[in-house]
Amino acid sequence: MRFASQVLLLQVATVSAVVAVCAGAFTWLGVLQLRQEAEASALAIARTVAEDSDIRAAVASYSEDPGTPEAAALAGGPLQPLAESVRDRTGALFVVITDDHGIRLAHPDPDRLGEPVSTSFADAMAGRETVAWESGTLGESARAKVPVRATDDGLPVGEVSVGFASASVFGGLPGLLTAIGAASAGALAIGAGASWLIRRRLTRVTLGLQPEEFAALVQDRAAVLDGVGEGVLAVTPEGVVSVCNGRAAELLGAAPASVGLPIAETGVHPRVVALVVADEPVVGEAVVVGGRVLYVDLRRVERDGRDLGAVAVVRDRTDLVSLTERLDAVASMTNALRAQRHEFANRLHVIVGLIDSGRTEDARAFLDDVVARGPLKFPVEHADRLQEPYLQALLGAKGVEAAERGVLLSLGPETLVVGAVAEAEDVAAVIGNLVDNAVNAAVDGAEPRWVEVELLDDGDTLFATVSDSGRGVGRVAESSARDAGVEGLGEDAVHGRGFGLPLSRDLARRRGGDVWLVDPGGDGHGAVFCARLPGTVVADAPTARAAAAERGGPV
Repeated sequence: MRFASQVLLLQVATVSAVVAVCAGAFTWLGVLQLRQEAEASALAIARTVAEDSDIRAAVASYSEDPGTPEAAALAGGPLQPLAESVRDRTGALFVVITDDHGIRLAHPDPDRLGEPVSTSFADAMAGRETVAWESGTLGESARAKVPVRATDDGLPVGEVSVGFASASVFGGLPGLLTAIGAASAGALAIGAGASWLIRRRLTRVTLGLQPEEFAALVQDRAAVLDGVGEGVLAVTPEGVVSVCNGRAAELLGAAPASVGLPIAETGVHPRVVALVVADEPVVGEAVVVGGRVLYVDLRRVERDGRDLGAVAVVRDRTDLVSLTERLDAVASMTNALRAQRHEFANRLHVIVGLIDSGRTEDARAFLDDVVARGPLKFPVEHADRLQEPYLQALLGAKGVEAAERGVLLSLGPETLVVGAVAEAEDVAAVIGNLVDNAVNAAVDGAEPRWVEVELLDDGDTLFATVSDSGRGVGRVAESSARDAGVEGLGEDAVHGRGFGLPLSRDLARRRGGDVWLVDPGGDGHGAVFCARLPGTVVADAPTARAAAAERGGPV
C-alpha cells in the first residue's frame, strides 16, 4: 500500500476514534443532565408540598394519633386529593405523604394507603432532604424525600416523597442520541473529506514519491552536493534559493545562509542572477566573478508538466583559462625568439661577409642599423630601448600582430629594464593581455592607431604601463574597475571578453603585485593600465637563466 493511502486510512481511523469518543462523552453528559433535571424537579415539588400549611397540619394530626389510620378514612381524607392533584399537574410518577412511622397517608394506589413505605424514611425523620434513584412498589424512579415539619415546634412529623419514572425521565434521550449521531456522522464525513484532500495534496507535493524514495534522495543529494567539486545552485519558479552547496556559495560569493532567500538578495553576481531567472537553458556560459572565470550550465526542471525551477552547475575554469593564456603567450614568445635567433644568425653572416670582403664601413653601418632597430626587424617603434630578450621577443610578436591590424606598437621613452626576466610565463601572460586589449581598443579608435608600452624594473619588480589611442573604457566599466581592480571590464566590448584582465590581476596579486586602471581615457586618448609584478626580474641574465633552468622553463 502506498504511503499516501496509509496516511489516508490512518487519518480516517483517527477521526473515527475521536468522533466516537466525543459522541460517547456527549451521550453520557446528556443522560447525566436528564437525571439531574429529574432529581431537581422531584426535590422542588416535594419541598413545595411539604411547605403547605394544610398538609403540615394534617400530617401532624395523623402522627399524634398512636393508632394506624384506616385506608378508607385516608382515601376520603384531605391529603389524598391534594397529593393526586399535585401528581396530575406535575406529571410525577407518585406523590407520597407519610406520618412519622412511615405509614402512607397519600399514595397513587389507594389499596396501599395505611401501609408502610417500601424505602427508608429515616433521613426525612432526621430532618434531612435526600435525592436518589431507587426502586419501590411503582418501579425505579428519581425520587426526592423532604421532611414535613409541625406547625408549632417545626419538628419532623412525616415526609413527602415525589418520584419521576425513568421512562419519563429518558423520554427525550432518543432525540438527543439522534442529534449526537447526526453530528458525529457529519464530523466523520468532514474528517474523511479533509483526509482525502490532504492525501491529494501530499501526493502533489511529494511528486508521488514514497518515504524510502525520499531517504534515498536525501542520501544521493548529500553525496552529490558535498562530494563534487562543482557548485550547485537551485531556485524555485519564484526565484527562491532551494539548494546552495558550499562550493557554489564560495564561487558565486553568496551569503552563507542563502537557502530560503530570493536569489537577488543572496549577493550572487548579477549576471548569474540574470541567467538563473531566465527561462532559457544555458550551456557553458562564461562569467567572471571575483577574479575567477566560471562556466555556468543551467537546466530548467519539470515533472509531470509542472515547473520545479532551475538548477545551475557552476565550474571554476580559472586555472584552465589562465594556463591557456600563459601557453599562448609563451608560444608567441617562443616563436618570436626562434625567429629572432634565425634572423640574428643571418645578420651575423652578413657582417662576417662584409668584414671578410674588406667592406668595414658597410659592416659598421649595418651594425649601427641593427643597434637602432634591434636584433630583429619587428614592427615596434623604438625597439632599441629594450634589450631584455624575453620582453623583446614578446613585444616583437605582439608588434607583428598589431601591425597586421593596422596598429603601431612602440616603446615609451621611460622604458628601462636592466635585469633579466626570471618568470617569463607570468610576465608574458600579464603584459601580453594588456597589450592585446590595448590593440583591440586602438583598432576601434580613430587614426592614427597606436599602442605604447613602457617597462621599468626596480630590483626584482617589473612595472608595465600600457596606453592606446582608443576611445577609453565606458563609465560603468570605469566605476567597476576603480571599485574592484579591473573587475567588470568584461561588460566593455572594446577591452576584451572579460577574462584576461581579471586573470592578469589574479596572477599579479598572487605575486604580491597588482593590475589597475590609471586613466579611463576619453578626449582623444585611450585608457592607461599599469601592472606591478614583484619577483619576476633578477639583476643579471645568467642568474635568470639558471633560475629558469631549475624550474624546467625556457632557457
